[in-house]
Amino acid sequence: MGGAGHRPGARLKQSRIGLLGGSFNPAHGGHRAISLFAIRALGLDELWWLVSPGNPLKDPESMAPLKARLASARKLARGARIVPTAIEADLGTRYTADTIAALKKRYPMHRFVWLMGADNLLQFHHWRRWREIARAVPIAVIARPGYNHAARAAPALGWLRRFVRPAADVGNWTDWRPPALVLLRFVPDPRSATRIRQADPHWHRRAAPSVAPTRRTHSS
Repeated sequence: MGGAGHRPGARLKQSRIGLLGGSFNPAHGGHRAISLFAIRALGLDELWWLVSPGNPLKDPESMAPLKARLASARKLARGARIVPTAIEADLGTRYTADTIAALKKRYPMHRFVWLMGADNLLQFHHWRRWREIARAVPIAVIARPGYNHAARAAPALGWLRRFVRPAADVGNWTDWRPPALVLLRFVPDPRSATRIRQADPHWHRRAAPSVAPTRRTHSS
């Protein structure tokens, strides 16, 4: 099993890799629960948490240092096929479309699927070159409490609806030709990074000191 210290992409064989991007500000049990569900549902060899250097859609003043966020992700990933990485800092990419293109070029043997919560689907049309993302890799949307009904009316889904695949066929996602989107039901998990920050605004001060340099989390 790939733990937090595993180097993604080290294996030469073709692997089924899930990509979950986010600020992880901080990582929490909700991230882990959704990821374990996705690993099972999609038959993933690994799920990579792409800890973003900075989210263009979020206030940078509210963002803890990357080292602290990566440390919280590593702690939550222990004992699972979850690989936290700050590879976007290494690649020099800021937007998801560029990150996916770079990962496909760096790891041509892997098959990637992009994961997002229903809350992200609601704002997906604001992402830079979002249609390019949809054409690059299959997308799996995981239910999030309070967002599922609204997500079905998301502007991006107006374009993506014709590419929705049945959840019963999710095991064959590597055979899908993008654009391809699947909506997965998940037992609601109320945990959120926002609530954690509100309850403990200085969480990152305890996490940061134990963090190793992030640029070595991936093989070059």
